[in-house]
Amino acid sequence: MNPVIDLLKSHRSIRKFTDRKIDEELFQELIRAGQSAATSSHVQATTVIRVNDPGNRQRIAELAGNQPYVVSCSHFLMFCADMRRIFDACKRSGTEVKEGMTEQFVIATVDTALMAQNVAVAAESAGLGICYIGGVRNNPAEISELLRLPRHVYPVFGFCMGYPDQSPEVKPRLPLPAILKDDYYDDSVDQEQVSSFDETMRQYYRSRSSANKDSTWTEQMTVLFTSKSRPHMRDFLRERGFEMK
Repeated sequence: MNPVIDLLKSHRSIRKFTDRKIDEELFQELIRAGQSAATSSHVQATTVIRVNDPGNRQRIAELAGNQPYVVSCSHFLMFCADMRRIFDACKRSGTEVKEGMTEQFVIATVDTALMAQNVAVAAESAGLGICYIGGVRNNPAEISELLRLPRHVYPVFGFCMGYPDQSPEVKPRLPLPAILKDDYYDDSVDQEQVSSFDETMRQYYRSRSSANKDSTWTEQMTVLFTSKSRPHMRDFLRERGFEMK
């Protein structure tokens, strides 16, 4: 195909890193590459916090579910959806801001994810490994206080980055017919495709080089979505100023 597509298809989450540190010039280029991602109406509603303080890293690792690679990676970043900068700019111009709209939450969250994925691809192209840390949403209020996040800013996910000290297998994805539809939403083949994928995932987990287990994709989804997932997030977001009007 081509090197970019090959790189994208070879993504793995890296959770073990060497002691080698990322050069500052390279790091800043990676963030600039992130800034070049698409952004809704040029809003650029993202702030990235590089967490250097060892104590803060350790605390975030604990709050995110005791994930030690938050501490051991070369760089740990907190990607935040940020409407504060936009609101401040509007207020300085004498404009009355309509705060708390659901669309603002969507824009800021999507912008943040797009920028982070640009950083991820750029990092992997430079021989680095990355791992998203959604566990920061386990305790978002505590993390927001720790990082002194103001109102209208919330932590979407953490992001570990460094030189890999492991080479895990690429995790399979759902078959293309299950997620690619022509013209209309047609799920007539989805059950068959998911059943096939369940077997693929069972074989993947049984044969992978580390942390073998016996599970399917459906079984994992059943665990994830048959209980309340982070029910505190709605109230937390409202307190942050994302009121979903």
